[in-house]
Amino acid sequence: MTASTQASASHDIVLAFSGGLDTSFCVPYLKERGWNVHTVFADTGGVDADERAYIEARAQELGVASHVTVDGGPALWDGFVKPFVRAGEAYQGQYPLLVSDRYLIVDASLARARELGTNAIAHGCTGMGNDQVRFDLAVKASGDFRIVAPIREIQKEHTQTRAYEQKYLEERGFGVRAKQKAYTINENLLGVTLSGGEIDKWEAPGDGARGWCAPRRNWPDEVLHVTVRFVEGEAVAIDGNAMAGAQLLARLNTMFAPYGVGRGMYTGDTTIGLKGRIVYEAPGLVALLAAHRALEEAVLTKQQNRFKPEVARKWVELVYEGFWHDPLKADLEAFLASSQRQVNGEVVLETRGGRVDAVAVRSPHILNAKGATYAQSADWGVEEAEGFIKLFGMSSTLWAEINA
Repeated sequence: MTASTQASASHDIVLAFSGGLDTSFCVPYLKERGWNVHTVFADTGGVDADERAYIEARAQELGVASHVTVDGGPALWDGFVKPFVRAGEAYQGQYPLLVSDRYLIVDASLARARELGTNAIAHGCTGMGNDQVRFDLAVKASGDFRIVAPIREIQKEHTQTRAYEQKYLEERGFGVRAKQKAYTINENLLGVTLSGGEIDKWEAPGDGARGWCAPRRNWPDEVLHVTVRFVEGEAVAIDGNAMAGAQLLARLNTMFAPYGVGRGMYTGDTTIGLKGRIVYEAPGLVALLAAHRALEEAVLTKQQNRFKPEVARKWVELVYEGFWHDPLKADLEAFLASSQRQVNGEVVLETRGGRVDAVAVRSPHILNAKGATYAQSADWGVEEAEGFIKLFGMSSTLWAEINA
């Protein structure tokens, strides 16, 4: 069903809006098809005051019927960051799920639609990426809403969609910022992702493909040390200063970004089957993961440390592929929360640039043996050690003896 046919049922539509090329294009496109466009910007922490003001001004410039900005930082911390850090696994071992704010953007858009008394929702996702799956499945799981996706509609007639969007806007007197012409940029509290241009061509990223992380030549000379305190697997303080989660992650971003921590390039298997290649930067999140893993490894049992990554990888897959509201996700989060009962303590992080290491761990729950230290001392004798080894390896030893 096209945008124009949907408009015949209701004239009000809520558009999840970021001020970028795709969502800017959506406003005049929808207006020309009879919609009253109400934009919602869910500020999930990736913009400063100037950018936030630009987004609001951009919405007005494009002629929206109304625009609201929602603070999404606390919801992003509670809904995503806390379980993600507790899980401790990136998608395919690399990507830290930086676009998971999409689910909170959907929530904000649906709330606005209910205020306006409309069930029409629009987004600027393309038909080539994963975000369309995340948006659509989250909306479908939240009630009887209709979805309009202008970028998917124009793909039927225009293969070079970004060039078409840019021309469409410029013909109507709306400028396009230079950085939006070269790259697709997503920025939030979690970090920055960049695609397009030479990145999509499997070439080395250019100088413009950079967000928060400083290049090597600009790294500070002094070593950075940061202490993070955890309570039940949730970071609650930095260097002794307690703060709310969203504020804490923002602070870690500003501390580690100058050292280039958290920047990487990732090629992965997307939900729709294409290979996706992006540059990502997540300084604070990578630092949190390093600190949490060091503490967790010290306080969990061997069996917990072996099994938990299996649960974590499944949780990550569900979030990546759009199953935010699937009951299995809640089931897995219950296990993850249970596993964090004793993940309490402090971790000292260190960086000299490019990477971050957990160099000290302090916790009353570290599983230390009173009479033994690995590879140093033990309170058992030779006979006990030899007996353990004999029983532990008996199956393999018998196989070798019988089949020699």
